Amino acid sequence: MIKTEFAVIGGSYAGLSAALQLARARRDVTVVDAGLRRNRFVDAAGGTAHGFLSRDGSAPGAIAAKARQQLQRYSTVRWMEGMADDAKQRDDGRFTLRVGNEQLDAGRLVLAIGVRDELPSVEGLLERWGRSIFHCPYCHGYELDAGPIGIIAASELAQHHALMLPDWGTPTLFLNGAYELTDDELEAFARRGTAVETARVVRIEGVADVVLADGRTLSMNGLFTQPRTHIASPIADQLGCALVQGLMGVHIQVDAMQQTSVPNVFACGDAAYVAGNVAMAVADGVRAGVSAHRSSMS
Repeated sequence: MIKTEFAVIGGSYAGLSAALQLARARRDVTVVDAGLRRNRFVDAAGGTAHGFLSRDGSAPGAIAAKARQQLQRYSTVRWMEGMADDAKQRDDGRFTLRVGNEQLDAGRLVLAIGVRDELPSVEGLLERWGRSIFHCPYCHGYELDAGPIGIIAASELAQHHALMLPDWGTPTLFLNGAYELTDDELEAFARRGTAVETARVVRIEGVADVVLADGRTLSMNGLFTQPRTHIASPIADQLGCALVQGLMGVHIQVDAMQQTSVPNVFACGDAAYVAGNVAMAVADGVRAGVSAHRSSMS
């Protein structure tokens, strides 16, 4: 059994950021990572991350790799490859987890377990996810060169894209039967310059060509949609952490300093936030790491 003061579950941006705060406090910290970053599809497509101060336009994998390299310079850091599971809190307040064939014993946990995206069922969408189809205008809107932008509606959240995206281009909302618009919403879209298409989307072709059921094809510079998110690990549920139904899916309930409903368990990143990007995840991780450290001083 491996014993550690702090276990950070998840080695992406939030987890790396939390672990760095603990390492710099000269505390023993173990990072458990399954290597499944949410934005790994951007890397696979040869894309870049945007909106992260000093790393705007860098490959997401390069940012994560550099952060891991810097973290592992600290002598108190241990790295474990694998998926953490079977989390329990013992009578003495400490936690045990299974990581592959190993048992991990930790005094405090930081859950940076991320989310899994459930995408709309549209032919050709999955293959273009992270390449020409995105969920965050702040991350990818600028690169669409102020041209035509499509919005594939998956829920009523599409109306937020429809109102935001005119600042990045000329948007068209493809309702695709996801929901019905009110007259007030149509008027708001018209004021912002967002067109509305009610014909069903048959498939996506080319870079971002939307083929409609009536035979038309509308070519876009890029597309946005609204995935449903699912917490990527059962650990929060196993530990009894309170969960909250958010706009995009269930996430872990935390306070302003990332403390969950379970004492000595903290959460950060996309699993603990209604929506996020790299910069937000890093900020979350700082709060979680600092909060976990401060809790150990009492």
